[in-house]
Amino acid sequence: MTGSQSLASSELAVRFEEIFGASAKIFRAPGRVNLIGEHTDYNDGFVMPCAIGFSTRVALSPRIDRKLVIRSEDFPQQFEFDLDKLPQEGAGFWCDYVVGVAVTLHNAGYPVQGANLLLRGEVPIGAGLSSSAAVEVASALAMMSLNGTTFPMPDVARICQRAENLFVGAKVGIMDQFVSCLGKAGHALMLDCRSLDFQYIPLPESVRLVICNTMVKHEHSKVPNKPLGHLINVCPSQSINSLPRKRGPDPILCGFFRWRGVRRFRQSRR
Repeated sequence: MTGSQSLASSELAVRFEEIFGASAKIFRAPGRVNLIGEHTDYNDGFVMPCAIGFSTRVALSPRIDRKLVIRSEDFPQQFEFDLDKLPQEGAGFWCDYVVGVAVTLHNAGYPVQGANLLLRGEVPIGAGLSSSAAVEVASALAMMSLNGTTFPMPDVARICQRAENLFVGAKVGIMDQFVSCLGKAGHALMLDCRSLDFQYIPLPESVRLVICNTMVKHEHSKVPNKPLGHLINVCPSQSINSLPRKRGPDPILCGFFRWRGVRRFRQSRR
């Protein structure tokens, strides 16, 4: 953790104590930028994202009752939930990404204990940098810590994806949560979204990634006024049907898959 990251965590801990009157543990998960592969993660394809320096932090302390109290420095509302009567679908509020993880853990047989949570987000909302996945992963790590639950990080990614699919209602692929869990400084992450095999691709020292925020907001729930789930259902059949019928291999596709990163990745799985 860098000096600035440590300072941000310390500031959040102080703010948490001011609000809840207790000390907190801090959990952090990064956003991501994708380098190769759009609309391919939910079609079981290859993607190559990398984690970025903007993160979401979750400060947490346990409660003695069965309440889950959630606040954010980015929004004015405070939400309280009875852990014995958790909703089974989102209500359209930002807290859905936190509650959805709690519900998913509970339904998987790992119930969450009562807790106070305070969120601080650095990832721009709706900018395509996976602020939702960062919230989910940081929240999952925080709530799992209450009773000592541990999972391999790929499983944490699956839990968070399931929360967004089934509770929030956004039929996203695994890429965002996976790189938020397993991103590594100075590296991109080459991921096969079908098998979840992955490898780290070092970024050359001379390379800098420049991300431009166009200020155009996106929503997972709508794609030209249709649910993203509709697009996901249509993508596989449309992509297959749109391929030209040829007897021989397509030279363009063959050229793409000769790209050494994909070739090396596939060879390493044999």
